[in-house]
Amino acid sequence: MKYPLSPISISRMSPRDLRNLIQTGEGPYLEFKKVTPSAEKIAREISAFANSDGGTILVGVNDDKSVPGVAAYFEEEYLLQKAAADLCVPEVPITIEMVHYADVDVLVVTVPEAEAKPVWLKGKKRRYVYVRRDDESVLASDEMIEVLKNGSREEGVTFEYGERERMLFRYLNEYGEITVEKYAHLINVTTFRSARILVNLVSAGILSLSNRANIDYFTFSQRTK
Repeated sequence: MKYPLSPISISRMSPRDLRNLIQTGEGPYLEFKKVTPSAEKIAREISAFANSDGGTILVGVNDDKSVPGVAAYFEEEYLLQKAAADLCVPEVPITIEMVHYADVDVLVVTVPEAEAKPVWLKGKKRRYVYVRRDDESVLASDEMIEVLKNGSREEGVTFEYGERERMLFRYLNEYGEITVEKYAHLINVTTFRSARILVNLVSAGILSLSNRANIDYFTFSQRTK
């Protein structure tokens, strides 16, 4: 598939603004790339930002914040457009702009938050979902994928407040957080059923989902406290 290579778009961002942005360092909304490594690898970053709150990729910037710049604009643009249009499902409408910084050029790639989540990444044998966690793009858990799906539904999410939910809330009031496995043991159901209950409560805004060391933890959301 061919991708249209548009004329170079000059960003309104000033060199000073770019320098200040670089100094903030990589994080949930910012990623540095010396070069676009490959369409497959950069697609992970694009899909992760789209599945989170959006973000910016600076191409021509090292992890140590030094700025070598880009040497081949059209090659970089081709890989970025291929990643966003061909490898992300649905397509992510990124924008690519250039900032002249000192004696080099830096590409500013803006990734919007997806309206319909999750954005899937095409693999060789299956599709994957990535999300942004701190300064990394990581595989989403099954529970996170369901939360993303529920967030894109037009109809609201409802939940039943019964004995299982009461037991959960009492546990959270005492211990602060719970896992799918712990909740399954607490209410004597399968992990599939406990995950369904927890995901619905996250989608309803009652709970929040976070991840540490590749383990999902559920806590009361800020609006619940």
